[in-house]
Amino acid sequence: MPQQIKAPKQVPSFEYELFEGDPDLLRTVVATPTQTAPWIDPSSLKLKHRIGRGPFGDIWLATHHQSGFDFQEYHEVAVKMLYPLKQEHMQKFIDKFEKLFLKCRELPGVCWLHGVSVVNGKISIAMRFYEGSVGDQMAQSKGGKLSLPDILRYGSQLAKGLIQLHSIGLLVLNMKPSNFLISDHDQLVLGDFGIPYLLLGIPFSDSDMALRLGTPNYMAPEQWDPEVRGPLSLETDVWGFGCSVVEMLTGVQPWFGKSSEEIYHSVVVRKEKPHVPSGLPPAVEHVINGCFEYDLRNRPLVSDLLLVFESSQNAIHGDGGWVGLGSRPIKEKSVGNGYTTWYLSKDHLQVGDTVRSRSPLNARRPHTVDVREGTIVGLDGDADKNSFALVKVPGMHNALRVQESTLERVTFGFAVGDWVRLKQETNSHSPVGILHAVQRDGAVSVGFLGLETLWVGKAYQLQMAEPYYVGQFVRLKPNVVTPRFEWPRKSGGTWCSGRISEILPNGCLVVEFPGRFVLGNEPNRFLADPNEVESVSFDTCPGIVEKYHHVEDFHWAVRPLAIAFGLFTAMKLTILMGRGISARLKKNRPNSQDSGDRKSGWRRIFRDASSTTK
Repeated sequence: MPQQIKAPKQVPSFEYELFEGDPDLLRTVVATPTQTAPWIDPSSLKLKHRIGRGPFGDIWLATHHQSGFDFQEYHEVAVKMLYPLKQEHMQKFIDKFEKLFLKCRELPGVCWLHGVSVVNGKISIAMRFYEGSVGDQMAQSKGGKLSLPDILRYGSQLAKGLIQLHSIGLLVLNMKPSNFLISDHDQLVLGDFGIPYLLLGIPFSDSDMALRLGTPNYMAPEQWDPEVRGPLSLETDVWGFGCSVVEMLTGVQPWFGKSSEEIYHSVVVRKEKPHVPSGLPPAVEHVINGCFEYDLRNRPLVSDLLLVFESSQNAIHGDGGWVGLGSRPIKEKSVGNGYTTWYLSKDHLQVGDTVRSRSPLNARRPHTVDVREGTIVGLDGDADKNSFALVKVPGMHNALRVQESTLERVTFGFAVGDWVRLKQETNSHSPVGILHAVQRDGAVSVGFLGLETLWVGKAYQLQMAEPYYVGQFVRLKPNVVTPRFEWPRKSGGTWCSGRISEILPNGCLVVEFPGRFVLGNEPNRFLADPNEVESVSFDTCPGIVEKYHHVEDFHWAVRPLAIAFGLFTAMKLTILMGRGISARLKKNRPNSQDSGDRKSGWRRIFRDASSTTK
């Protein structure tokens, strides 16, 4: 074992006297304590042969020899041997693993862990060996796909395992059928307990591996670059759940045949989604489509998946056909203002909550709202119907009856979706972000640009920040010399102004520059830190020149049209002025008839003069 790796201390065996009724006949017993530390002596692991390969390392079949004062045990185990890590990061990973080792052992839906070691200079995680996986069953079935009853059964067990793992603060981030192991009792268990999550902040020696946080075919958009497009959250695993179920249904891996770069372009750039086959029970089809919402906040929770899959099992015939789920209606995916029913169902209002009218997602708050702020004094409705709340608004005698989906809870002055700023700024990430959760006790979760996961803290650490919305024009602040991301300049060297086309869940702004004329593959979409930009509008432009420059920001053709219009106006004025001058000259010049008469008169005078002389 390398000297840099500090193995956790093992609790030694000890002896005690066992009293069995007769104080003169005490029996000495040697107690071997249960394993409380994850460290495994490398010499006790005997590798046999490699049985698989994943994005983070190889999987080996091995024998784990355990011995004590009164026992000798040999266990057949699977060993995940990670690709090489830098020496200074190996201890960091083992420390993370140690904190979660015993918690993982208590989860029935997660594979049983034997421990961790360092073999051949690589971190090796030993776990119980399972004979098969969902991926193996698919490979042996006709068409490579499973029956709908099996998918619903495995999906329910998978959702339960995810809920268990999420409860101890872990994300899987590597959801795929080959990682869904099958126990001896035909129960699905998670074969990956969150290795990518434990590797966050720990770079691989291989630069290509450092860019990955899962298997590309199953990765959510925010997984490709979580510091920029994140944060990683519980809903990130929901995307992987959906990809896995689609593969079970079709027998075809999502984005099959595409390279990692092509998958990135499809998922992140073009925002394409895996195709969900038709003909499924409506509730199942609806929730699977919800797994592929680009904005992670609009995806269902794992508890929603579990509810749908368990309830749908009762609607399936033995031959795989399905019947309707009774009179319960299937809610539409979106209820307006950019929200899905999954987003709205993540918070349940209670009597006594302070509420206000819900703002549109990533859009400007309307000037007129039904409820600026009030208190819920009653609730009316149930989960299957449109629920209403009775809201007491200060200054109004009677309570308003308002649909719950149009209200948002306000706690300590904050509501989910608000733009917030840390009171104590930090250089490790942007201090401006978007609030993802605020509990009634003041606990908050915020997505910040520069953090891979949600920031967790208290409401008193935050203050309201200037909101941004899609369609708003922004530019870099004057004091920003070196922005976090590349930003275009005008010909004079000043920063360009652009229009926000998208807002990511961590507050990162995607800005387009319609005022720039670009050729070929030159980029015209750039990212921006919300802490580095300021709003631009006609109201903020002080003079007529600045207002005209802002008009140029709307389209690159404004300046050429302005120049063309100026030239046309100048030509028109020149022509009009020329015509005016010509008309004046003609008016002052004698006409042709007068000139002819004058010439005839001179001829007569000359003739008369000559005749007189004669």
